[in-house]
Amino acid sequence: MEGSRGNVQNIELRAEMKKVREKTQKKRSNEDDEEDQFFSNKPAEKGEDDDLSDSEDSVYSGLEDSGSDSEDEEEEEKEEGSLDDDDDDDDNDGESQIAVKKNKKKEGGEIEGKEKKEDEYEHDTSDEEDIRNTVGNIPMEWYKDFPHIGYDLDGKKIYKPIRNKDELDEFLDKMENPDYWRTVHDKQTGTDVVLSDEQVELVNRLQRGQFGDLNFNEYQPSVEFFTKDVMIHPVTNRPADKRSFIPSLIEKEKVSKLVHAIKMGWIKPRRVKDDSKERYYDLWANEDSSFLAKHRMHLPAPKIPLPGHEESYNPPPEYLFTDEERALWEQQDPSDRKLQFVPKRFSNLRQVPAFPRFIHERFERCLDLYLCPRQRKMRVNVNPEDLIPKLPKPKDLQPFPTTQSLVYRGHSGLVRSISVSPSGQWLASGSDDGSVKFWEVCSSRCMKTVQVGGAVKSVAWNPNQSVCLVAVALDSVVLILSPSLADRQVISASERLLTSQQEEGPSEGSEPVVWSEVEGEELNKGVRIKIQHPKAVHQVTWHAKGDYLASVMPDHSSHLQVFIHQVSRRRSQNPFRKNKGLVQSVSFHPIRPYFFVATQRSVRIYNLVKQEMTKKLQANSKWISSIAVHPGGDHVISGSYDCRLSWFDLDLSTKPYKMLRHHKKAVRSVAYHRTYPLFASASDDGSVIVCHGTVYNDLLQNPLIVPVKVLRGHAITHDLGVLDVKFHPTQPWIFSSGADATIRLFT
Repeated sequence: MEGSRGNVQNIELRAEMKKVREKTQKKRSNEDDEEDQFFSNKPAEKGEDDDLSDSEDSVYSGLEDSGSDSEDEEEEEKEEGSLDDDDDDDDNDGESQIAVKKNKKKEGGEIEGKEKKEDEYEHDTSDEEDIRNTVGNIPMEWYKDFPHIGYDLDGKKIYKPIRNKDELDEFLDKMENPDYWRTVHDKQTGTDVVLSDEQVELVNRLQRGQFGDLNFNEYQPSVEFFTKDVMIHPVTNRPADKRSFIPSLIEKEKVSKLVHAIKMGWIKPRRVKDDSKERYYDLWANEDSSFLAKHRMHLPAPKIPLPGHEESYNPPPEYLFTDEERALWEQQDPSDRKLQFVPKRFSNLRQVPAFPRFIHERFERCLDLYLCPRQRKMRVNVNPEDLIPKLPKPKDLQPFPTTQSLVYRGHSGLVRSISVSPSGQWLASGSDDGSVKFWEVCSSRCMKTVQVGGAVKSVAWNPNQSVCLVAVALDSVVLILSPSLADRQVISASERLLTSQQEEGPSEGSEPVVWSEVEGEELNKGVRIKIQHPKAVHQVTWHAKGDYLASVMPDHSSHLQVFIHQVSRRRSQNPFRKNKGLVQSVSFHPIRPYFFVATQRSVRIYNLVKQEMTKKLQANSKWISSIAVHPGGDHVISGSYDCRLSWFDLDLSTKPYKMLRHHKKAVRSVAYHRTYPLFASASDDGSVIVCHGTVYNDLLQNPLIVPVKVLRGHAITHDLGVLDVKFHPTQPWIFSSGADATIRLFT
């Protein structure tokens, strides 16, 4: 019963489909009649009947499928043997007549098609697959609203086949037709084409990215159109155009127009839209999320510290406060307390009360979150060793003084000044005990002592080897001594220099400096000339040639702070009308006619020939104590009472090239070695620091300054350490005098 019911339903469904098809056929035939009436307005020519017959064939050529479907339905209905016999008979008669007509037309159409195909391809050399439709390579959608699909070779219309398949027929065809998968719809002719095996294989090969031709060899040897051998005759030997060597004026004009448009603001670069402004996100969301991970400066939320044993409801006894700890905790400021609560013990969890600081703790947690710093300070991981300059090892910079060799004892007061003879054989020292002593360097034996009757502030040996003279400063007098420690020729030359006649100039009232000769006992001691100054003299220094002598009298209230004396003519002069600051120390340039004057904060360099200031060096220190000039003359060092030693490169800048802060107390004296690349500084901390200072002839290379040795030995007396330091003129030795009344030689 169930099977018969299904058959009945199937028959009803097919009957409904038949009615729908008839309606669509009637509708299409009405449209075709309208079109024929439209085109029949033109005058008919001979032979048009034949064309109409062809077009009729094309109109009904799409009914083959429908005819076959009706025959199948007839057979099924006969087998079912069933309902509505009268209607079915009428339908069957009509369909059989249509099928007969179709078969006839189909046979005629096949014959004509064969003849056409033979005629069409007989002399065809085109590579086109199908040229029955001559509209060319155009979108076929243009013919969507027309009854025809194009024109054949004779210019006649190719009418669209009647495609009356609905989706149900399409589905049935897909299920039943074994060649459905290789059927392709040709848009140019409007027909379905079944692909052959060769065509399917070609499509598969093209889809795999292979060559369409099976016999094509992709690795065959290439034809060398241009050989690698150089031929005698060139392919073309036309000389190059002039325009290939000249910049294009047209391009230049285009570029200038673009530049002008950019300057005027007519052309603007594309602006990249910033999406970050419109994007909001949870700052403290999951830290491992991809968006927050992209943030370069993302800061994770500060974590809550985990609870410890003291927060337990039953903490161990060592975590509970004693009475003393409780009292101390209550006295402390809340910010200083290690714990913000007092640990308590409960026998069980039921007895634990509500946490009294809960709201306060939550509020502090919120503060931690929103007051967390939003900027991450990138810590620079620097290796401390990289910050230390790469300096040579001290053992590679030898020789320099390293050990204490001799101690010269004999003074009873502070030894404020020492000086070495130009030959290096003798040493002169002046002390607060009122004596000047002359020592033999090698044996530390005191050869001569001269009592001068006052505290000696400074001694200076004449650097000229042809004379043997020593200048001594005490109180307001400068004494010229002849120690008579050289051979007879040198002593006689010294006497001749001192006894040369004084130049008689016009007397201008009272001179500030008075030269006088010495008689009696002082003459026997070796004192030759006494130069009386208006104020106390603190320093004396010689010019390199040995005829000029400079003396310093620091005083704010007077312009008479510096005097330059000429020994041969017994003449003195004040080079400055007024002094800018309190003069601390002076020095002559070893080669050029320059004069260095150190005030409290700066060092001024004067040209004695032009009588003008050439340079002012800013020491960046509070109070300069002493200066020394390099034997080459292009570098100056200055020591100061604020523990600094400044190295100036005169060719580089007026500010210190290098500042050394190796001493812990005031720097009293500085000195250069005359021949070795060494310089030293003496300080009140009782040490002498020897440094290696190489000066290069290449102006582009900076001096190499390396501290090599700290020499200790002097005892600090009355907060005073080493007061003066001098190098040996020929050996890498150094002499130092201190407040402990000793002189020490380091070799």
